Amino acid sequence: MIRIVIADDEGLIRGALLALLSLEPDIEVVADVDDGHAAVAAVLEHHPDVVLLDLEMPGLDGIEVAHELRSHPTSQTIIVTRHARPGTLRRALAAKVRGFVPKSTPASGLAAIIRSVASGERYVDATLAAAALTEEESPLTARETDVLRLTREGLPTKHIAKTLGLAHGTVRNHLSSAMAKLHADSRVTAAATAHDRGWV
Repeated sequence: MIRIVIADDEGLIRGALLALLSLEPDIEVVADVDDGHAAVAAVLEHHPDVVLLDLEMPGLDGIEVAHELRSHPTSQTIIVTRHARPGTLRRALAAKVRGFVPKSTPASGLAAIIRSVASGERYVDATLAAAALTEEESPLTARETDVLRLTREGLPTKHIAKTLGLAHGTVRNHLSSAMAKLHADSRVTAAATAHDRGWV
């Protein structure tokens, strides 16, 4: 029996996944949760074989949850998302995600992917993989990416500096550099552009 945790903040989607996957004779849903922190807690409590993660959730997004779970190697992670950008795929693979599929995947296909990932294989949607090979690399440094990610979360620069352990002026320099690279007229626009391209 393959034991899974489902994490998706959209109740309708989560309920549909729960109902459809419960029909599979070899899959048992041991928990379903609606945010990233609850997903981590559910994995630590239930020790599932596979964790289905929505990309965009409150608290921690799906990739951040996968990153947190790298110290729990018995639970394989699959990102299920409608926000399937190639840059996001790169971030997911760096976080050791084992599967990356769009929400348009049919239920029977998703069940097969869960079985494949549970057996140790990796599954990446073919269209996303092809796009990732041809997409432009992010021009942002790791620190610029961190600063834009926190900007997107709505933190002011002083809080970003404190969170990252940087001087306030250093954060402003990273923001200015990122804005120039992305041809953005504000830090909010730069963060939105980087997110749209899957870089943060």
